[in-house]
Amino acid sequence: QWVRRLVMKTYFHVDMDAFFVSVEELFDPSLKGKPVVVGGRPNARGVVSAASYAARKFGVHSAMPLRTAYALCPQAIFVDGHRDRYLDYSRRVYKILQSFTPLADMASIDEAYLDMTGTERLHGPPLRAAHKLHQAVKLETGLNCSIGIATSRLVAKVTSDQAKPNGVLWIPPGQEADFLAPLDVRKIPGVGKATEKQLHAYGIRRVGDLANLDEQFLLTRLGKWGLALAGKARGQDAGGWFDEEVGGDSGPKSVSHEHTFDVDTKDKAALDAMLVRLSEMVARRLRDHSVFARTLQIKIRYSDFSTFTRSRTLESPTSVDSDLSVTVRELFHANWTGKTIRLLGVYAQSLVPNEGQGNLLDAPKQDSWRKALAAVDRVRGKYGDSIVGLAAGMNAGFRARVHENPENLPGKEPTKRS
Repeated sequence: QWVRRLVMKTYFHVDMDAFFVSVEELFDPSLKGKPVVVGGRPNARGVVSAASYAARKFGVHSAMPLRTAYALCPQAIFVDGHRDRYLDYSRRVYKILQSFTPLADMASIDEAYLDMTGTERLHGPPLRAAHKLHQAVKLETGLNCSIGIATSRLVAKVTSDQAKPNGVLWIPPGQEADFLAPLDVRKIPGVGKATEKQLHAYGIRRVGDLANLDEQFLLTRLGKWGLALAGKARGQDAGGWFDEEVGGDSGPKSVSHEHTFDVDTKDKAALDAMLVRLSEMVARRLRDHSVFARTLQIKIRYSDFSTFTRSRTLESPTSVDSDLSVTVRELFHANWTGKTIRLLGVYAQSLVPNEGQGNLLDAPKQDSWRKALAAVDRVRGKYGDSIVGLAAGMNAGFRARVHENPENLPGKEPTKRS
């Protein structure tokens, strides 16, 4: 294994350009070149799922409230998202990627990492191979993408962002730190607004500033995340998603579902019903992947957009709807301030294979639940998720939105059961 690590790696990060918008343009060519916002009507609740480059010039960006987007760009064309279309094209892209290397992982519906190490004889040197892939995606899907090439996935991801739109950029081995140094620290994957603010308070604004710091300084102030940041600033795949090899593990690391209410609410019955509904959806996906959850987390976003998460580790891992919903509701009511809520989310984490898991004292009960839920899942698979469920969640008006609840990415679908 140590010999393998001495081999210089070549990674591609492929990022589809304005993916949702670009797919919509394939179905309606009249949208091309115009400011387009995907996510819903301008007066609707919810946020922007994607914006065309023409709309971005007015300050519109993903995750922005639709009403804010309309205020910034009232001339934009607002369209509803089509999840099935996007997943279909994501699968098409994934098929192309796999024709270049079997070591391809979809990181989200519109981006992927490829381990291209050792493919030179087949595809040529990195830059030539990237251009071949770039052309293949365009030819076979009609969509544009940007490709970053580097010796680490982190640098490849940053590089693809710098290559946008519709570009290819290669950072030769040994030049990673020089490339990263002048970039804003926010360019490092995983650095959000809160971390950026904290780093700015320490006088750290550029990646180079971060790379020059003593690791002990970062460890003292940011803990293990600080050490990971130090590695990332030097261009290393440090922490989080980068712990796994590309193509090494197709199973999910976590399973989640979120819901943004059409109208903010503090109605206890409505909130409880939605938590149960989200728990059922998460539990079903856990069973689809034959895993149990050790940790559950809830997400609460209030009307003022302040957002909080709280988690709890379970005594015994589970994928039973009622187990999840009980814990989730207890977490919620222990932390809800009573303020009006905009969004709720349920997350299952620390996933483990379900073989041999659980409390032996509860084995008969778990077995009964497993048989009953297997039958329920078959009915849901045939007639839809809302056809049967826990009574407490039946009144929840769940509606999937384009940007929420990504599931079953290409290459990560659950194994089909007989």
